[in-house]
Amino acid sequence: MEETVNFELKKIDNIAIFKLLEKKFDANIAGLVKGELTILLTADDINKLVMDLSEVEYCDSSGLSAILLAFRILQSKEGEIRIASPQKGVRSLIEISQLDRVLPISSTVEEAVSELKLI
Repeated sequence: MEETVNFELKKIDNIAIFKLLEKKFDANIAGLVKGELTILLTADDINKLVMDLSEVEYCDSSGLSAILLAFRILQSKEGEIRIASPQKGVRSLIEISQLDRVLPISSTVEEAVSELKLI
């Protein structure tokens, strides 16, 4: 099992942009991502998150559970989340599991940030 997870983090005001730089978002890295997101989202100044999944080719239920953890943390502090640029397979998984009802999907990171700035 890998000990690290590759990601980029940018902040624009109170919006964090978390770009996962992994091809597979599965059980091998989900725990590490959960840890990083928990640390990030429990910071006082962050209450909006853009999850940039443009690099992710495969996601399983472990990956989805990491995203849902972020959603729950944000919900508890009246925050918002957007999923940005998911590839076709990842988007299908989110839609099939009907998580697109609680995890709004944006075509681009820019679109997601614009939406969050309006809230």
